[in-house]
This record gives sequence, C-alpha cells and structure tokens, in this order.
Amino acid sequence: MSSIIGACLVTILGELPVWGKKLYFAIILCVLLAVGFLTTSFVSFYVARDSLEEQISESTLPLTSDNIYSEIQRDLLQPIFISSLMAHDTFFRDWALSGETDPERITKYLAEIQSRYDTITAYFISEETRNYYHPTGVIKQVSEDDPADGWYFRARDGKQPYEINIDHDTVDRSRLSIFVNYQVRDYDGNVIGITGVGLAVSSVTNLIETYQARYGRTIYFIDTEGHVTLRGSGFGDAHSLQERPGMRTQSTKILTSPGASISYEHGGHTYFVNSRLVPEFGWLLIVEQSDYSSDARLQNTLFINIAISLLITIVVGLIAFLTVRNYQKRLEELASRDKLTGTFNRQIFDMIFDQAVQTSKRQKAPLSVMCFDVDGFKAINDGYGHPGGDAALREVLTMVRQNVQDSDVICRWGGDEFVVLFPGKDRKEAMTKARELADSVRNAPVRFGRDHIPVTISAGITEYRDGEDLDTLMARVDNALYTAKASGRDHISLS
Repeated sequence: MSSIIGACLVTILGELPVWGKKLYFAIILCVLLAVGFLTTSFVSFYVARDSLEEQISESTLPLTSDNIYSEIQRDLLQPIFISSLMAHDTFFRDWALSGETDPERITKYLAEIQSRYDTITAYFISEETRNYYHPTGVIKQVSEDDPADGWYFRARDGKQPYEINIDHDTVDRSRLSIFVNYQVRDYDGNVIGITGVGLAVSSVTNLIETYQARYGRTIYFIDTEGHVTLRGSGFGDAHSLQERPGMRTQSTKILTSPGASISYEHGGHTYFVNSRLVPEFGWLLIVEQSDYSSDARLQNTLFINIAISLLITIVVGLIAFLTVRNYQKRLEELASRDKLTGTFNRQIFDMIFDQAVQTSKRQKAPLSVMCFDVDGFKAINDGYGHPGGDAALREVLTMVRQNVQDSDVICRWGGDEFVVLFPGKDRKEAMTKARELADSVRNAPVRFGRDHIPVTISAGITEYRDGEDLDTLMARVDNALYTAKASGRDHISLS
C-alpha cells in the first residue's frame, strides 16, 4: 500500500520536486558554487602572481640589489680606510723620503698592519727604488716590462687616490686576492709610491653567501665581458653570462648598461634579474630571483582556497538537498494530510482508491471499505467546546491507527466522518475489524482536562464490486452507516 500511496502523491504533487529533481537541484547548486569559487580562486591567484611579479621586478629586487651594493661598499670601506691611513701616515712618508734606510722598520710596520687588521697582506712599492716591500721583506722590484706589475703603474698614474683590483698575489700566485692600492704622496703632492692591503677573494665569497641566505636571492659578479668572477653556492657550472641557461639572449643588454632590470623564462619559471655596476671593481653585481618560492606559496594558498571552497560547496549542497527534501515533505503533508487528525484528506483518497482497485484486480484480492463517524459529536462540541471535539477526534483516530494494519488507509471524509480502506479483506473480515475498532474506542474514554469524554462510533461496511466507481461504492457504504445510526449509537451495519 505504501507504493500505492507514493504513486498517488507523485501524481497529485507532480509540480513539486521529486527525489531526482531534488538531487538535480543540489548538484546544479554545487556546480554553480564550485564554478564561482574556482573562478574567484584562479582569478585571485593570477592577479596576485602578476602583482607579485611586478613588485619583485620593479621594487623588491632593485631594493635588494641596492642593499647588497651598499653592504659591499661598507665591507670594502675598512680596507680602503686602512690603506688611507697607511698612505697618510707621516712615519711612512718620512721613511720613504729619508732614503728608505733600515728596511726592517717598514717590514715590521707592514707586519703590524697585516696582523692588527687581519688582512692577507700589506705592502708598499717605492717609486724611487721600485722595491716591493712586504711583511717578509723586499720580495722584488717592479718593472714596466713585467706585465704582472702593470697594476702598479696603473695605480700610480690614476686620477683617483686609490683603486681596487683583483689579481693573483705576488707572493702566492695561486691565490686570487682583492687589493686596495692607495697612492702615497709627499708633502708637495707628488706620488712617491703605492701602499695597500689585500683581501682574500674567499672573504668576499663568504659575504655573497651571507647575502644569499639573508635575502633569498642568487648573487654573483661578472666582468665587462660577461665572465663570472665571483659567485656563491647554488649558482651552477656556468663560467660566463652566455652559458647561464636563459640568459644568453639577455647578456648584451646587461653588459652594455651600468644597470638593468630584465626577466627570462627557463624550466617553466620566470627569473627576475637586476644588474648594477660596482665601479670599485669594474664588475657588474647580478641579483636574481625566481618566482618558484612565490609561486609555491601562492599555489599552496590556491589549493587551500580550493579545498575550503569545495568543502563549503559540499556543505551548502547537502544543506540545500536536505532543506528541499524537508520542505517537499512538509508540502506533501500539507497537500495530502488532514491537519487535525493526520489522516489522508478526501482529495488524495480518490487517487488512493483508484490505485487500490487496480491492485485488487491484478492480485484478484477483495477490497472493503468502512465509513464511520463519532456518535453525538455535536453534543461533544456543545458540551466541551471545539477544543473538546478536536481532542475527541484526535484520540479516536489514534485508537483507529493503533488497531489497523499498515496496508490499511484512513481518510477524513468530512467533519467527524472517516473512511477506512481495507485492501485484501472481504466484507466479513472488514466487519470483524470494525467491531474491534468500535470496542477499542468505547473502552478508552477521551481525557480532556479533568474530564473523561465517553466516545463511541457507528460504522457502515461494504465490499467493492467489480466495475464499480467510487461514488457508487461510497453511496452504498453511506447507506450502511445511515442504517447503523438509525439503529442507535455504537452500531455497525453491513451492506
């Protein structure tokens, strides 16, 4: 019978969403939400990435390059300062002007400078004698014919008081060092020699490592021909700018400009490059940053947003599905049930009856109908008011529901009149069930406040006849009910 009722509800409530429509609605809602969330997430991702790339290229990377350049200048300031002190030391000049007597005095001086300031060397080359003084003594005489001594003559004739150059140490030719060469002048301003100190290239490399760790960038130096002169870890094996992957096409622009900002693609990532000339070295400082770390953070954020969005979509879809289902159930209840007693109303009963008839014919099973009303219901209403009458109807129908089978159908026909459909029962079986119902109602007075309202029912019973329509059947059962009531209260009549 539940299938019969379900079929009838679908027919009468055809304009309301059924299970498939509810699910379809929830799926469509989820798809729309998912598309909206995903579109917003991806648009935000690409806008954020473009904004971040623009910020890196135009702001962050140039600022980092400036900071590194400033720190390199600061770190080079000390050896320049030391060389300046040596060049302007009156003892130093007086010793040179006095004929460079007692060389041990100057070697001790140079050794003290080297020890105190932790340089790899300290030196003085006299213009008068061309002697190369070192903490270990005079190691050679410089000559214009020796290409290795070209730095001395370049520094001597330079317009600036000092120069910085990178060269192999005169004492240890295997060691590449950074030298600060400072002009020593007499009291009349004439150059009388060159003095200075040397720094190990490794110390500058350590500075590069420090900068890379601090700023999270790749840092290296190239000369004016593009050869890599100094680099930190993680740089790779390239020995020139042209050998660096992705930089070949950009090398000309970098080498022909004292400062440039470019970008290139390699391995699916964008690399941002800022170059700046370091005039003290005659080198270009290169600072690179990949979008890899930024993209990784943005992608993680994107994945988190997508996961949250999908979770919200699922939750909203589930809530929508449950809401529509509950709302539909409520509508079905309102459309098919009597509000007071919870029984089916007359409209739905018409269709339930048609389905029951079809089932009865198909199964060749009997079908009986019982029509009953509450005896003296008007008197109950008059005596206890409508609340008392409503309570009596509710209790009577509660007793009836407790004593019928799940396959039986109860319907409020109107007022205090009700119809019970008994599929599978003939008129005699229906008569037996009607007496049981009447006994149950009689033996259970309705409690209303402090009162107990005695209630009885009268009923008519009939059995469906093949080819009979509902109106004819109800006319016969109504006659049976009329006969029962004419016989007095609490009677059952069979038609």
